[in-house]
Amino acid sequence: MSVGNPGSAVDVDVLVVGAGPTGLTLAAELARNGTSFRVVDRNLDRAHESRALAIQPRTLEVLATLGLSEDLLEHGNAATLLRMHFGRRTVPVRLFDLGLDDTAFPFLLFLSQAETERILVNHLAARGAQIQRGVELTGLRDEAGAVVCGVRSPGGREETVRARYVVGCDGAHSTVRHAARIDFRGAAYPQTFVLSDLEADGIDPGSAHVFVSGRGMLFFFPLGTPATWRLLAMRPRADTTPVERPVTLAEVQALTDAYATGVRVHDPVWMTNFQLHNRGAARYRSGRVFLAGDAAHIHSPAGAQGMNTGIQDAINLGWKLSLVAAGIAAPRLLDTYEPERAPVGRSVLRFTDRAFTIATSTAAPLRVARTWLAPRVIPLALRMRPGRATAFRTVTELRIRYRRSPLSVEGPGAPRRGPRAGDRLPDAPLTTPAGKPSTLHALLATPGFHLLLCGPPRAWTEGTTTMLAEHYASLSVHCLSPQPTSGVLHDPTGVVLDRLGIASRSTAHLLVRPDGHIAYRGGRDLRGLHAYLATWIGWPEVTSPAPSQTT
Repeated sequence: MSVGNPGSAVDVDVLVVGAGPTGLTLAAELARNGTSFRVVDRNLDRAHESRALAIQPRTLEVLATLGLSEDLLEHGNAATLLRMHFGRRTVPVRLFDLGLDDTAFPFLLFLSQAETERILVNHLAARGAQIQRGVELTGLRDEAGAVVCGVRSPGGREETVRARYVVGCDGAHSTVRHAARIDFRGAAYPQTFVLSDLEADGIDPGSAHVFVSGRGMLFFFPLGTPATWRLLAMRPRADTTPVERPVTLAEVQALTDAYATGVRVHDPVWMTNFQLHNRGAARYRSGRVFLAGDAAHIHSPAGAQGMNTGIQDAINLGWKLSLVAAGIAAPRLLDTYEPERAPVGRSVLRFTDRAFTIATSTAAPLRVARTWLAPRVIPLALRMRPGRATAFRTVTELRIRYRRSPLSVEGPGAPRRGPRAGDRLPDAPLTTPAGKPSTLHALLATPGFHLLLCGPPRAWTEGTTTMLAEHYASLSVHCLSPQPTSGVLHDPTGVVLDRLGIASRSTAHLLVRPDGHIAYRGGRDLRGLHAYLATWIGWPEVTSPAPSQTT
């Protein structure tokens, strides 16, 4: 259980409004840290359609800390091949064959949102947390250290809930965002699209497929459940079919025929019309009220960024709410959520808008680029590995970083190379003090901050590590050496230290945040680290000389 602020009369630390992937992930992160929460959703049941369908490597990394990735992998399809069809010509594109060896998940996982939500719900249920379905937020107001919320249960019963914080994960039409009076800026695209989960004959199984034409693109993504394929197609601009009108299988087949030859669709599980928007919240926070996921940003599905960005919003905010609710960190820690996640949201909006325009525009230059230039340029571009690597690491969200965040600090003596404060910590193999093989990410999967003291054997005294672990709450301390030493993490191949930018005979330390990003880097002197912890985590600052060290 979380430790509340003395004298604060609240029913729960965090009220999570919305039980989609973002809200469920936030609840799971809060549960992992022992923070009290309540999840309400106005819908009577979870999603049973695929909707979002791809999970990026970085999202799998953060979900691995919750113990969820193994279950997701078991039910998903780890596709690494995209087949691009330009009339009679097919160009295979390998998505993740670029040596992504700094992650345990070098692939795009195709999995229905329905399955993702099911796995998250089961995870929460196993920890005694239940989702309150059919419960609607009717209003909220800030009052004396809490948010007073009105909620209405099925049958019309009204209830007042006092929460220390409220997080709106309730989608594009967010009640929380409206109640907090936060603008949602942007516009809808004019095109109408069709989504369907169905079976299809005439395309190779296992791969993702895109059929490119002058009118746009037709996509088939491998799902497996609830159907083998997810189809995404754009209706002609002249088509005035109302969005709310049901879709027929004959219409889906006609759309397919307009793009592809010899592909027959059948046995649909779900079909719908929809429109896309490109909108972002003017703010991600108003007092004690926060926004995450689609409540903060909605855009086209280009690049499979939407659900993934929302899940990472939830992880970023979740550990901060937990530390503040427990009284370990001062409330100013929450001031870093918007500066870190809003730039990511804006970047996703720009990226998806550009990709959407390229894929759907009927302007002559872009039609020519899609149908004539692309099949000739793409094979050449695929040979340019550095450019491909940068592009794919961006799409996979492995390059998300918070270097400009006030939480990211480069201390005295920080290594001159390697990932900087604010960057994601890369993964690499290592050996535990017990002599067992493991990885850096697996080691740091437990809640809280982790401090890596890197250097030759005996670079850091046992007294130093003991003092740090005992003096600071929620801090795990690890010594990492290139040579095998009793009680110390061993980097047998030198890969870990090399990826961290630390020479084998150098001494340095890195503080890693609960979400796997580097918070602070320094050299031999730990006084800057102590000052950092005192500033951000609310722990006592050490003003005396740094603890003794030996070489």
